[in-house]
Amino acid sequence: MENNTLNIEIQEKPAYSYPIIIGEEIDFFEYIKEFTKAKKILIVTNKTIFSLYENRIKSDNAYYVILEDGEEYKNIDTFKKIIDSAIENRFERRDCFAAFGGGVIGDVTGFAAASYLRGIDFIQIPTTLLAQVDSSVGGKVAINHEKGKNLIGAFYQPKAVLSDTNLLKTLDKRQLKTGLAEVLKYAFIEKSCCAELNYRFYDFLDAYSEKILKLDSVILKKLISICCTLKASVVEKDETEKGMRAVLNFGHTFAHAIENLTGYTKYTHGEAVAAGMIMAAKLALKLEMIERSYFVKINELINKYELLPDDLPDFNKDEFIEAMHLDKKADADKIRFILPDSEFSVKMVTDIDETLIKECIEI
Repeated sequence: MENNTLNIEIQEKPAYSYPIIIGEEIDFFEYIKEFTKAKKILIVTNKTIFSLYENRIKSDNAYYVILEDGEEYKNIDTFKKIIDSAIENRFERRDCFAAFGGGVIGDVTGFAAASYLRGIDFIQIPTTLLAQVDSSVGGKVAINHEKGKNLIGAFYQPKAVLSDTNLLKTLDKRQLKTGLAEVLKYAFIEKSCCAELNYRFYDFLDAYSEKILKLDSVILKKLISICCTLKASVVEKDETEKGMRAVLNFGHTFAHAIENLTGYTKYTHGEAVAAGMIMAAKLALKLEMIERSYFVKINELINKYELLPDDLPDFNKDEFIEAMHLDKKADADKIRFILPDSEFSVKMVTDIDETLIKECIEI
């Protein structure tokens, strides 16, 4: 099956534009050779992925950093481990790092690439649906701090994103669904990304839910292409989140507080985002920004894919609000929310009464 190619065209920095390759059984090293001048490649992955795909990432000019699996390892110690390996193996600026894994691997590898020698090429090879539709695209790279998610990071674009849909076939059901939460997010923000595209992505997700959950390769390629195109249309206009790019954060202000208060280990990012989108929709309903019929529509699609955690704790509301104030998206100590304002459209809202916010911290 032929690979699809999308191009991210960064308007402010044309030299930093790059392709997204979507296909099956992609020859990773052939593309690395095409898009970089690297003599050496530092492949960062985790134990689980390495055990599954060792043969696909073997190369005489490759070096490996194999990490533990989990969000809790997206930290300064992991960052240092990558940098230490690059120094030990005398990587030069013409060489490259390759992130072979999910969002955690992509984020920490990208941040290390942005920092090493003040910037070395890197390639994203996302192995999860979440990474293929969202985190590998757009150049956000970061590590977590104990006080908050992604508080230390940079905007640093890869040389290419290589999304192989066959890699998704080894995902367990929970990991597949954590990616689907970000997929559904694009349906709810489609018009804010690029109204003229008019994918009617909500209808696509509603109609093809069974095939998507069964990882039908044709439907998956279409789904990933739509998500990446929608994200690209935003990133191209606003690389560093000065304005428009914030629409991609629908549900994330609540989600990051959920992750922070549960130590980044109890729920996947997608489970937190699914809950966060419900909370954000509830807040929009209370603010009379949307009709109840659309609130129901949001709930129906999220429930159709069974994305919500069934054991969300009864959070301390004051601690939850404090966690949202610490989020990197806060501005002048005001919590910024991306809320639906009509069907498949969102906008930024601040200065919301905290009593009203507290009423929405539940699903």
